[in-house]
Amino acid sequence: MVRLTKIYTRTGDDGTTGLVDGSRLPKHSARLEAVGAVDEANSVLGWAVLALTVGEAEAAVRIQNDLFDLGADLATPGEDFAPSDMVLRIVPAQVDWLEQLIDAANESLEPLRSFILPGGSEASARLHLARAQVRRAERAMTALAAVEPVNPAALAYINRLSDYLFVVARLANSGGAGDVLWTPGANR
Repeated sequence: MVRLTKIYTRTGDDGTTGLVDGSRLPKHSARLEAVGAVDEANSVLGWAVLALTVGEAEAAVRIQNDLFDLGADLATPGEDFAPSDMVLRIVPAQVDWLEQLIDAANESLEPLRSFILPGGSEASARLHLARAQVRRAERAMTALAAVEPVNPAALAYINRLSDYLFVVARLANSGGAGDVLWTPGANR
């Protein structure tokens, strides 16, 4: 159980942050950029939750918890991606759960005939912002994966999450009826 009695520790005053294994990295390292991008995505998702229905909000809060797990996964360097009582790792079952949500949500949506613009309703706009932030986190994670090992399940999770947020944003637009369609070249 986490217990914080003090919010500041002064250990980061030198521009470094501690990882799960006790090592320290510069706050601008690729690993910490990825952790920070996931944290930003989680914060934007928290804002989106305020505009969601109860069922959608429950799923989003579960995802927020998964994003904390993802941050812990990224803050644990190494090549062993097996979870344990002491090591949090994203596991394939979390990816599978997102895929089930995507499939269930997508069943009630008409197929897309155009790209859509972020917006339509407040809930949809917030979800699209969260989706874009998740894509930023994915870019940071793949940049990290280009130089250091990253849990493949974590990469799959973040990729699936943006797909889920896209589909839920469409649902928030009256099941896609309120989607704002892109008109290519409309303002030339």
